[in-house]
Amino acid sequence: MTADARESLVEAARELYADNGVAATTPRQVLARSGVGQGSLYHHFPSKRDLAVAAVTRTVDRALAAGIEDLRGPAAPRRRIVSYLERPRDAVRGCRVGRLTSDPMVMADEDLAKAVADYFGDLIEEVAAVFAEDGLPPGEARDRGVAAVAIIQGGYVLSRATQDPEMMRSAVRGFLGLLGER
Repeated sequence: MTADARESLVEAARELYADNGVAATTPRQVLARSGVGQGSLYHHFPSKRDLAVAAVTRTVDRALAAGIEDLRGPAAPRRRIVSYLERPRDAVRGCRVGRLTSDPMVMADEDLAKAVADYFGDLIEEVAAVFAEDGLPPGEARDRGVAAVAIIQGGYVLSRATQDPEMMRSAVRGFLGLLGER
């Protein structure tokens, strides 16, 4: 019952949740994907919910870390916003966190729903802080932060619906144009 088994289970669950959602993913599918034995699954995660909490938490933590990496650093504030918006994304696959908002198991569970809501709140605050650093008053900076995150989420939805990654790039270009960056 090693930490490697736990890690394999969490990563397998994350991949399956991204493909199928939390509610639709079975422990049997996680076992098959992870290559870990059934005993290890129930040793590390006595319930499906326990596994979901670990995998969803890992997903939101990694997604937020990626955003923070783009938004913090020595570059000028506008350059950091552009980096965040233009970061390569698998737009057709969709946002791992955004897709959780339509998962009935996630939204019905207070802890899982809070993890998703906190992710978006924290990401918006990170983006807003960069807009504030660029000179916008706090209220406007927050509005721009919300708009920037909404552009990315909308880009994912449009790309996924049309199976065209250009939709994400177009949404980003349009937003950057509104900011005077294009």
